[in-house]
Amino acid sequence: MNPFDTKARTWDSAPGRTLRARTVAGAIRRRVPFTPGMRALEYGCGTGLLSFALQPFPGTITLADSSAEMLAVLDEKIAAAGAENMSALRLDLSADPPPAERFDLIYTLMALHHIPDTQGILRVFHAMLTEEGRLCVADLDREDGSFHSPGFSGHHGFDRTELERLCTDCGFREIAFQTVYRMTKVRDGGRRSFPLFLMTARRK
Repeated sequence: MNPFDTKARTWDSAPGRTLRARTVAGAIRRRVPFTPGMRALEYGCGTGLLSFALQPFPGTITLADSSAEMLAVLDEKIAAAGAENMSALRLDLSADPPPAERFDLIYTLMALHHIPDTQGILRVFHAMLTEEGRLCVADLDREDGSFHSPGFSGHHGFDRTELERLCTDCGFREIAFQTVYRMTKVRDGGRRSFPLFLMTARRK
């Protein structure tokens, strides 16, 4: 079972998650010139909080995730909202071939640090974009491992300089970072702040 399947029904009710998605959506809108015909893809979409915050602006949005239960909740939300420009897709780019469609915009929120091969997924994203297409990645700055519970096997955030180098090696340009949100968690009896960056880049 996908580890996110058991979290799907309560995902949207977690404190701060909706605000985080709306804040990141606002930052993306300030960085990306949306057009009515734009084809967008959110990878690692979960229940679609980020894409629903962006839903009126691109032409179509494909929401991709590897969790069947997350996508089941997402399908219900799309139907309830009557969001005809949104569609769900079960996809794991570490195992599945990419879709044939090419996108003008690909974006992720708190997904990249779960993917073992960072450079590999960046290369796939690059190949899935149209010429001059844009990539937006919102994720954690490098941290000491205390953000997740013990046993987490993903990345403990990212060093911005190193991530920029990987993007350049994969063929991206106009790479820029900004801090867009801060998540607070209780750790060791105190509250700790974890910065979230938005990286934007364009396909060469």
